[in-house]
Amino acid sequence: MDISQFYQTFFEEADELLAEMELLLLGLDLQAPDSEHLNAIFRAAHSIKGGAATFGFLALTDTTHLLENLLDRARHGQLTLNTKMMDAFLETKDVLQKQMGAYRTGAEPEPEMVERICAVLRQLALEASADSAVTAAAVPAPVALPVTEQLAEPDAADAQGLTLKVHISKVMESDRKLLGEELRNLGRVVGESQTDDSLTLWLETTCDADDIIAVCCFIIDSDQIEISTEPAVVPEAGAATQSPPQPEKPLVAAASAAEPPRTTPAAAAAAPGNGKESGSIRVDVEKVDQIINLVGELVITQSMLTQTVAMLDPVLHERLLSGMGHLERNARDLQESVMSIRMMPMDYVFSRFPRLIRDLSGKLGKQVQLVTVGKETELDKGLIERIIDPITHLVRNSLDHGIEGPQQRALAGKDPTGRLTLSAQHQGGSIVIEVKDDGGGLNREKILAKAIERGMAISETISDDEVWQLIFAPGFSTADEVTDVSGRGVGMDVVKRNIHEMGGHVEIASTPGKGSSIKIVLPLTLAILNGMSVKVGKEIYILPLNYVIESLQPQAKAIHMINADEQVMHVRGEYLALVELHKFFEIPDAVCQPTEAIAVIVQAEGTRFALLVDQLVGQHQVVVKNLETNYRKVPGISAATILGDGNVALIIDVAAMKRVSREKASMPA
Repeated sequence: MDISQFYQTFFEEADELLAEMELLLLGLDLQAPDSEHLNAIFRAAHSIKGGAATFGFLALTDTTHLLENLLDRARHGQLTLNTKMMDAFLETKDVLQKQMGAYRTGAEPEPEMVERICAVLRQLALEASADSAVTAAAVPAPVALPVTEQLAEPDAADAQGLTLKVHISKVMESDRKLLGEELRNLGRVVGESQTDDSLTLWLETTCDADDIIAVCCFIIDSDQIEISTEPAVVPEAGAATQSPPQPEKPLVAAASAAEPPRTTPAAAAAAPGNGKESGSIRVDVEKVDQIINLVGELVITQSMLTQTVAMLDPVLHERLLSGMGHLERNARDLQESVMSIRMMPMDYVFSRFPRLIRDLSGKLGKQVQLVTVGKETELDKGLIERIIDPITHLVRNSLDHGIEGPQQRALAGKDPTGRLTLSAQHQGGSIVIEVKDDGGGLNREKILAKAIERGMAISETISDDEVWQLIFAPGFSTADEVTDVSGRGVGMDVVKRNIHEMGGHVEIASTPGKGSSIKIVLPLTLAILNGMSVKVGKEIYILPLNYVIESLQPQAKAIHMINADEQVMHVRGEYLALVELHKFFEIPDAVCQPTEAIAVIVQAEGTRFALLVDQLVGQHQVVVKNLETNYRKVPGISAATILGDGNVALIIDVAAMKRVSREKASMPA
């Protein structure tokens, strides 16, 4: 059987193990490392090595083997961890990631990269051995094995040919054949027994239980495997149909009973417990998206039926109307349940930053403490992967421009260690992600000077909020010099554009000497939208509710003309630009007098303005359909939806509305 079909499972689980390893390494106290963390790091490396060996990924096997040796000695107190060693471990993790990237594409990793990191690990082992030898010479101790012998293969203790009984239950015939082939690669099969749904092998091997479990878990679940020692007398291979009757002695895997064999994350999640079948399964994202689209169509159909039966006599059709009510509730529950499948915790994003902050703060000569809040807050998978790059840029900016160096902070009466906070929380139908630092804050004068230098039109009465928005201008940078961290003026404009493309917006707050806060406000998902339907002429449009502040009917004294094409509306001491939707979309038979229409106050890109509509229809959830895929890009429109009567309604892109309106107004007649 071709085992390449299991490659993807191995790569996914190895990625999770490497991510776990990095977090644990970053959290280690070098002076007093936690033994459980060291054991977990060792088991992660051990599991990757076992899987890599199974699939013949030699470079990955060799590298993880060297790393595993060092980690094994560290967890048994045979070497002392230090910063240099930690840097090497983290670099090894990066190299392992690159090696897997090469194997994913069917290529071999670069030999120079592999040899370089292996040389680093071997040198660390030699230095650790020398340190151990010096310590042993200085302090009288019982006779012990030389350090070089202790560095031997972890399985060397079993090199005499320990016979293990490997019993695998509830396994299909095709998997039994594959498992038999893989176990033969780990040693010599001296006995074998099969039933309709089980396989038992007596394996003479130098591998330990962890290696066997790591290999098998890419095919079956860990709970299906039982490993024990067995007396030397076993049936001939292929001859026995029943297990020989004799007492068995449980095999203690790894270093101690306190360290259970490491199973891969997917296997652990799928392992039955307390009678339950499984905890989770891996499903292709495309299949989930297909289900979401079908549920969306179901919701649209249900909405159409509800609108149709609403015209029936409730007395004559009581049972039908009652059934439609149940259908509506069930459809809504189904929709919410399916959408929750795509939701992922923000920890998926936040867990990437301890390493970035450690490396970058060291390069900048700064001391920074990372605080994360709301890691469990969930966001749609499609958005959570797209938000990583914008947050990364904001974090780098905070470290470079925001948080000061230790001496500068001490002179300002601050703690020499800066504080960077990443937080996430739900607010209504949106998620708010905040990147906050306790640095020097944004410099208003410096930003204005740079804006004037670049020829940007600046009002004398410009507010702080408007000044902060200037940093999102393309090519804008206040850095005094260009470095590999920042200074090129590339990034913040991309951050803002990407956030807008996801249907969100960015808010900035800053206090001189106290720090800055940048908030990203996003919808929880792009598949379903909480919207307000408005009517303009005979057309229905959808306004995303997360942009809407309030609605009111303007009075004549509140409307002021600026020129022939622009009006403003005075609302509680503030003048708001008035955008008339009937003019924007050239809709006939619409209400033209502002005093006879409804003004919906919205906020986007840090500014508020008013949209003039004929009337408000109602609030409801809509299923979002991509307009560009089915038609083309339309200015001022972000997507479309299908209403209960079967008609298509366009969803307004509030953030783009103001920009496009200004462009139209500035065009010559």
